[in-house]
Amino acid sequence: MKRLMLAALALAATTASAQQRPPQGPPSMGGGQCAQNPYNCPDAPNPLPPNPSIWLEELTWMDVRDAIKAGKTTIIIPTGGQEPNGPWLVTGKHNYVLHTNCEAIARKLGNALCAPIIKLVPEGNIEPASGHMTSPGTISLRENTFRAVLTDVVASLKQHGFKNIILIGDSGGNQGGQRFVADSLTKIWQGAPVVAHVQEYYDYAGAQAYMKTKGLVDGASDNLHDDPVIALNMFIDDPKSIRYDERVKAGKATINGVSLADRKKATEWAKQIVEFRATITVEAINKAIANKGTLPAPPRQRPGT
Repeated sequence: MKRLMLAALALAATTASAQQRPPQGPPSMGGGQCAQNPYNCPDAPNPLPPNPSIWLEELTWMDVRDAIKAGKTTIIIPTGGQEPNGPWLVTGKHNYVLHTNCEAIARKLGNALCAPIIKLVPEGNIEPASGHMTSPGTISLRENTFRAVLTDVVASLKQHGFKNIILIGDSGGNQGGQRFVADSLTKIWQGAPVVAHVQEYYDYAGAQAYMKTKGLVDGASDNLHDDPVIALNMFIDDPKSIRYDERVKAGKATINGVSLADRKKATEWAKQIVEFRATITVEAINKAIANKGTLPAPPRQRPGT
């Protein structure tokens, strides 16, 4: 009885205290105080025309607010990497690929945005160095760090009202952490929002098989961390990322027996690669959303790049 009385008194005191507090104004957004500038108020009209970008970091907070209200409630979190890729490809290989592919996927979905690319991921043990960490220029995250970053990014986007949060990774070392985070948060939040790791995006073997039907056929391997599909996927984003002009000039614009020297043909192939990868990923995203979470893992055909 004494405990019940103390609990009742505590509740009454809390209620009385809340009643004595002055009424609060509308919440503040935009990095400032609503009371000091109307543009910091949640319902302030956007003074700018709609921004066509699908990249979160290229939008104002009002752009994002308005996009969500207009139905863009799916957001893609792309994870790349910083690693060695032979003598021609820059260390940010996967990030260049994702810059083109995430945009293509989001635009094909029609109701989606892309979060900033997470450019740092697990690449091997740091000390002593293992995996890609044996090569200068590599930056690696511990697996627990990677998972913590993903968790905080997903939770941030949930807070803002996104209903479908999709994780795609362009590198093999990203897949396990993404699946773990997606499955863990799905269990905690019970599918609201949907959090899904879409492993179907990471299918370089499928892309290579498809491109064979378009006349892009690999010959003998050069035994480099490089191949025509990924080089062309980078090329369409920025030719400098594969040192295209320098390679053509030096007669080195060939990988695994496939010449990329014909710029027109290389551009055509690159567009086909992006379209194929975007199409299969959009199909997988829609299935994952219907499933309210990550789909069962498909069998891996071979290690990717």
